Parts: sequence; structure tokens; C-alpha cells
Amino acid sequence: MSSVAAEPQSETGNSETVMIEARGLSKFYGEFAATRDVSFTVPQGQVCAFLGPNGAGKSTTMKMLTGFLAPSQGQAFLGGVEVSNDRIRASEKLGYLPENGPLYTEMTPEGMLRYSGSLRGISGSSLSDRMSWVAEKCSLNEVWTKPISKLSRGFRQRVGMANAMLHDPDVLILDEPTSGLDPNQVNGVRDLIAELAQTKTILLSTHILQEVRAMCPRVVLINNGRVVFDGPTKDLGDSETAMEEEFRKLTQAP
Repeated sequence: MSSVAAEPQSETGNSETVMIEARGLSKFYGEFAATRDVSFTVPQGQVCAFLGPNGAGKSTTMKMLTGFLAPSQGQAFLGGVEVSNDRIRASEKLGYLPENGPLYTEMTPEGMLRYSGSLRGISGSSLSDRMSWVAEKCSLNEVWTKPISKLSRGFRQRVGMANAMLHDPDVLILDEPTSGLDPNQVNGVRDLIAELAQTKTILLSTHILQEVRAMCPRVVLINNGRVVFDGPTKDLGDSETAMEEEFRKLTQAP
């Protein structure tokens, strides 16, 4: 059984190029520690699952990695850029899909993505090409001109995914990307993540262990604000049931 490992697994990524790094990330609210000394790295081209029970510190860690939350201690790096010191340059490397992320519901997917692209300095044929690409990859063409307020939760999730990918970032941090999707759509997201992993680095938070087994060769597991496992997915068990049992042991569930 693997425990906390400081170095990424060389068999599941290019260990020479670290794209995501949490270095001693801690977040305190008074005496309460939401996270404490969270450290791990994700190499280029790896899909890494980020797991933990509710309240373990996953969302807090992802917010510190993305620059949405300042750490009390420690540093976050994206593509070698320290997030707190250079948020703009770090954000250029990042596509972030938060769970239930905010959308401009009065806009259409087309309008929102065009607006988002313009904010990132994309224009003309470059923006049109990227919009067409994400619309196809996220299966948005049938709702392209409908108000987001009228879309189902699954379609809204896909709009958020398209927005995260629009500027062709090197790093994707995805929080529950298949939430609200039907089984066919889930398979589509899995295929898309596999395709994106050929050129991008992906940190994926999910509660569904079946997705972890299907998409992620490596797992970082957090509990009570600390990393309790960092290693190959296979080391958590050779079946979903075995993974669930090991998850309970590592998170001290009753």
C-alpha cells in the first residue's frame, strides 16, 4: 500500500515537467485548519484524481491552486508560475471548472463564450475557431442559441466545461465535471478528458470511484485537510468495491 509520496509517479506522466504543484498549502480560519501542509505535484500529460470525503479540504485546495483563495501558508504553482505572485500569467495556463460554477444565465452559450473569449484577448477567426471546437467537443450545438437559464443542469455543466477549455489552457482543474450528466454524456466527457490528456495536465475531483478507475492512473486523497495517499490508482484496489473499502480506511469512516 502506498502512502504519501512527495514525487509524482513516473509511469503516469512526464516527471520532468511539473505543471501543477501544491507546496505546503495551508488555510486557517482562526484556529480551524481547512487544510494543513498539503503538498503534491502533477506532471505534464497526467490525469490525476483528487479525492476525499465532504469537508476534507478538496475545494479549499483547488481554490488555492487556481488563485481564487489565498493560502495562509505555502505556495501554489501552475506551469512553474507562482499563483499568488503572478495571477494573470498563471490564469492564462489554467482552465477551471468549479462545481456548480457561476454562469451568465441571461446569455446564450454562444454569447457567453464570445464574451469570455474577448475578456481573454481572443478575437476574430481565432475566437470563432475555438468556439466551434468547444461547441463540438462539449455537444452544445443544439442549445447554442438558447438562454442558459433555460438549460438543464447537464447542459449548464457542459457550458462551464467549454468555458474552461476555450482559451486552450495547459492545465485543467475540474470539480465534478460529470455532475448532472446522463450515462451517454458521462462517456463523452471521459472520451474528451482522455483526448485532452494527450496535451494537457488534468486534476479531477470526483466522488465517483468508477470514474477514477476509468480515467485516472493516479490518485491524491485528502482527509481532514491532509494528504493521506498519493500513488497509482491500482494501489487503492483492483475493483471498485476494494477501492471503496480502502477509501473508508484511509478517511477513517465508521
